[in-house]
Amino acid sequence: MSRPRIVIVGAGFAGYRTARTLSRLTRHQADITLLNPTDYFLYLPLLPQVAAGILEPRRVSVSLSGTLPHVRLVLGEADGIDLDGHTVHYSGPEGEEGTLPFDRLVLAAGSVNKLLPVPGVAEHAHGFRGLPEALYLRDHVTRQVELAAAAKDRAECAARCTFVVVGAGYTGTEVAAHGAMYTDAQVRRHPMRTGMRPRWMLLDVAPRVLPEMDERLSRTAGRVLRQRGVDVRMGTSVKEATHDGVLLTDGSTVDTRTLVWCVGVRPDPLVESLGLPLERGRLLVDSHLRVPGRPEVFACGDVAAVPDLNQPGQYTPMTAQHAWRHGKVCAQNVAASLGVGRRRAYRHRDMGFVVDLGGAKAAANPLGLPMSGPAAGAVTRGYHLAAMPGNRVRVAADWLLDAVLPRQAVQLGLVRSWSVPLESASPEVARVPGRPERARRAGTRAGTGERDAVDPGAERAGEERSEEQPPGGPSRDRPSGEPAKNQPGGEPARNQPGGEPAKNQSGGEPAKNQPGGEPARNQPHAEPREEQPHGSRSGSTRASGTPRRAAETAGPPARGTRKPRKTSGTSGATRSANPAAPSGPTRSADGPADPGPEPPADQPPPGPDIAPGPVKRTDGRAAEGDS
Repeated sequence: MSRPRIVIVGAGFAGYRTARTLSRLTRHQADITLLNPTDYFLYLPLLPQVAAGILEPRRVSVSLSGTLPHVRLVLGEADGIDLDGHTVHYSGPEGEEGTLPFDRLVLAAGSVNKLLPVPGVAEHAHGFRGLPEALYLRDHVTRQVELAAAAKDRAECAARCTFVVVGAGYTGTEVAAHGAMYTDAQVRRHPMRTGMRPRWMLLDVAPRVLPEMDERLSRTAGRVLRQRGVDVRMGTSVKEATHDGVLLTDGSTVDTRTLVWCVGVRPDPLVESLGLPLERGRLLVDSHLRVPGRPEVFACGDVAAVPDLNQPGQYTPMTAQHAWRHGKVCAQNVAASLGVGRRRAYRHRDMGFVVDLGGAKAAANPLGLPMSGPAAGAVTRGYHLAAMPGNRVRVAADWLLDAVLPRQAVQLGLVRSWSVPLESASPEVARVPGRPERARRAGTRAGTGERDAVDPGAERAGEERSEEQPPGGPSRDRPSGEPAKNQPGGEPARNQPGGEPAKNQSGGEPAKNQPGGEPARNQPHAEPREEQPHGSRSGSTRASGTPRRAAETAGPPARGTRKPRKTSGTSGATRSANPAAPSGPTRSADGPADPGPEPPADQPPPGPDIAPGPVKRTDGRAAEGDS
């Protein structure tokens, strides 16, 4: 008799613990497959410390294959589930597709950023749900402080060193608390010319900070934030966001280049495609975490509306603490359905909450005992070390080093602004050129005003293209993956090295003629001239804070350049017919673009980091390797 097949979708708190517990309970008598877009489990509560430079990214990333040796890991994202056919359709990280048959299915896909219908937020704000977003925020904050320190204009300096965080829940409060300490340390070592200091703002429509927690803990967190100079404004939110600032609901305007969106999360839209009963986007389950009418399907974590047996008529909140406990009970009930052990209902006991405010400060109420100050800080970090399924020694070592050594405030430039759009269904994976988005995300949630991320081109087909677009990838302000506006065949805009964001923008690309940056414009074989039809460039590089413009107009892009699309038989959603297409500029339907002048026969091919040709010096000699 064949062994039962168990498929777990998602490796967050709920999915990871389900896989680990099932592996122990079944004792290798079942085939357990874990489908996840990354090969690690992310310990989300410590993500603000990654953005603040306290912890290295791998400290909060626990290897799935290393800690789940008897679980088969499949890298990919579920984009369709056939409940009648007992199969899960998925798309791999390089565009490949596949199906996973199952006898038992556990849905633990987690949650994504909650997007509200506020003008400009989707284009100019960034969320805080995944490791790429934390890495981008650290680079972005570091860059803004460095640019502010070099700025001579006080208005520009004030805008660059103003950071606005929307949402005073657990994540927003910790981001503002750690961020204020991080920027203060930067300015302490490198004072600004204008004598100004960084300014952090925390906004929320709630009446107090941390409204989910006890009022005493809320007062403690608010007091710590204000002592660090954070401008806490309750009953206030963002009415409109632009590149240069935000308009608040109280009528005031704040000039800023940084908007962090931490207003909350919503369940992964995967469950909406199943056609099963939902509760505010969450899949309705019974107290045993089983989907009614589908005895082979279980759900846990943020995608499941689990009845709260301690408070009849309510559901357990979407927190990591509940998701971790859901995973254990779900694994026990899945094993019981296979004849191993007995099933049990989910019933929890509130163990309290902890909020790390940076340094020795924290707010905690373990077992209902309110604490603050260094004692709360010790309890908070002790809890995190005990809760982490791995990397405990490395995390403790980073904390010790941070206590005795200054933080390294440097930009790594690993994550670009356009690769972590707020309007993303996969915040745990940075967007890369040429990789399609999950097709099941297309559409607008009825009655909520929340927009899901769409497959590139599925919604914006026929609209005008973005003016500053990297080849094959989304632009800074339009995460859609369309070709550049007014560029024949989707060529990148002028002064954007390799299709990266323009100079002085938050993309983090080095300026032209700088070492490691873009080759000089007039170098032989460096860039096509302006009059070449297939190498035309858009307008000049704009300074930060100035209106975007296009100086040259070449007409709309040619039609018929998009790849044909096909329809999945399992999910009913559209997917790209060639997801593994190269990430270069889109070719015209009339033929390939002019590659430009050929290099001399004795000229070696250009490397990735040097200019494709010698640079003419003023003394008449060519310096080998100059860029």
